[in-house]
Amino acid sequence: MQHPSPTPPTAQVSSATLVSHASPTTFTTVNGTVPTDHPSLSTVTEEDVLRVFRKQNPRKSPGPDSVSPATLRHCAEELSPIFTHIFNISLESCHVPACFKLSIIVPVPKKPRITGLNDYRPVALTSVIMKSFERLVLPHLKSFTSPLLDPLQFAYRANRSVDDAINLALHFILQHLDSPGTYARILFVDFSSVFNTILPALLQDKLSMLNVPNSTCRWITDFLTDRRQCVRLGKNVSTTQTFSTGSPQGCVLSPLLFSLYTNCCTSSHDSVKLIKFADDTTLIGLISDGDESAYRREVERLVYWCSSNNLELNAQKTVEMIVDFRKVTAPSLPLVLTDTPVTTVDSFRFLGTTITHDLRWEPSISSLIKKAQQRMYFLRQLKKAKLPVQMMVQFYTAIIESILTSSITVWYTGATVRDKHRLQHIMRSAEKVIGCSLPSLQDLYVSRTRGRAGRLAADPSHPGHRLFEPLPSGRRLRSIRTRTSCHKNSFFPSAVRLVNSL
Repeated sequence: MQHPSPTPPTAQVSSATLVSHASPTTFTTVNGTVPTDHPSLSTVTEEDVLRVFRKQNPRKSPGPDSVSPATLRHCAEELSPIFTHIFNISLESCHVPACFKLSIIVPVPKKPRITGLNDYRPVALTSVIMKSFERLVLPHLKSFTSPLLDPLQFAYRANRSVDDAINLALHFILQHLDSPGTYARILFVDFSSVFNTILPALLQDKLSMLNVPNSTCRWITDFLTDRRQCVRLGKNVSTTQTFSTGSPQGCVLSPLLFSLYTNCCTSSHDSVKLIKFADDTTLIGLISDGDESAYRREVERLVYWCSSNNLELNAQKTVEMIVDFRKVTAPSLPLVLTDTPVTTVDSFRFLGTTITHDLRWEPSISSLIKKAQQRMYFLRQLKKAKLPVQMMVQFYTAIIESILTSSITVWYTGATVRDKHRLQHIMRSAEKVIGCSLPSLQDLYVSRTRGRAGRLAADPSHPGHRLFEPLPSGRRLRSIRTRTSCHKNSFFPSAVRLVNSL
């Protein structure tokens, strides 16, 4: 490691340099010519650039080029015409200026105790100007790809959430378990450094199949190619190296690009569901009469797809959970991924919510209660400081209630009376500290469930939309048939009952 200033010398780029780099003669393709015979990516307007610049958070850090968000915000009117010209030249030439592709990689610990390099997340500190540019390209890219996206990809999409992914996964499982002689195997897949393994050329082919214009594909390929990176750890900065693989974590486009890269990774069998939330991939095998052949074939297809698309499965962190309510069960043969047996677990933290093999919610609720109790200390300190009631209510809503109601649509109706009382006890304690009434847990659940049900019923593209089927009268929804209490108390049947009770 060497010890230059926190910003590498190559990153010291002035506004004048950026403008000079915007000359059409400096934007060349691989063969050194400016393309003119391809359909142009939608141009950006000065009003769009001005709007994005004005939304900059002045408290954010500057990028490698030393241009701060505060500068863009305060000088938005003066800079927007210049950068509108730069951005449009970039779009027309399908070329991203090299100064926009410099990244400083900051290792961020994934957990408190570090045991190796894999315990760090490589977050990229990129140009604030380029992030603004990406925000302008993002809606353009979404307009082409949204209708063709995998409906079971829940990340980075409008009217999709973590709760939707969990609720739909549970619905698939519980609906299947209503039938006798059935069980479910759930494979929680873990990848190694997924964002760093994207191949730009392969991504370009995938984008073309999603009807993305050729000019846009070429611009994105150039955006991901020949990116210069250095690592900063404290005051130490490494030498700069050039990479043409991966999409840096920290870029605005990276999450969507990864979703598009994995869009073709789907299940080919009705009894196997592949649910994705960004790089969190879950394979659900709905097993009947002990026949696991379809599930195991889909696991093999997933392994093959990953190897064909430069994604590395982390077999040691990939785990499986079996949900089986049958009275008489037989031992299940373990799965093997890349010659490594998959560990079977009784519980797993799935998208922030702890799922157990018996689908009980006590572990998840206990975790929420522990977090909320820790935050009650700060509420009492605010009381001692004699803050106004309104400010304490705002603190409670943002810091404590948000914890207690995390994924409430997933677990509330399935929670035991004891667990609900434990949650409500914290709310009553907060009422005594603040000195005013607060919304009850039941009221919060009802309002959020009805609101979520209304949004799903109004969105035909959502995979849960079909479960909110109106009756011929149009005044009520068709009830979802259930045979077990677990299924009856899950989100979709409960939401239908709540809507019908209006």
